[in-house]
Amino acid sequence: MKVLVDTPVWSYALRKHNPEYQHLVSLLVNLIKDQRVLIIGPIRQEILSGYSDLRKFKILREKLSFFENTPIEDIDYEKAAELHNHCRKKGIQGSHTDFLICAVANRINASVLTTDKDFLHFQKAIPLNIYKDPVISAHPAEASL
Repeated sequence: MKVLVDTPVWSYALRKHNPEYQHLVSLLVNLIKDQRVLIIGPIRQEILSGYSDLRKFKILREKLSFFENTPIEDIDYEKAAELHNHCRKKGIQGSHTDFLICAVANRINASVLTTDKDFLHFQKAIPLNIYKDPVISAHPAEASL
């Protein structure tokens, strides 16, 4: 299954060198090696928007150029609005981009890799497959080591 990778995960891999995130970075690297990673334009924009240094921006843009944008269709925007409205009725808030991620992932039957806790709330109200690390899922006790 393909995995739509959200902005925070890319940020940990590209910007932060904190050992706390190393497992997540390794997971992303493995998904890239398996050619399972997907990105959409709004996520690419969010990632690139964090760089005011033009040299660093160009380096990052070059790295991200290896990942083709997964097309967003008109129906995705409509579905995102529908998901937003449904969640809002249930008292669950989220950004327009987050609901667009949910809509695209739903349409293409992909899971979402994110650290954004909002997606856990969305999952209570809408169909959403959040990617779970197979190692942690198989051995939950080892996750706390």
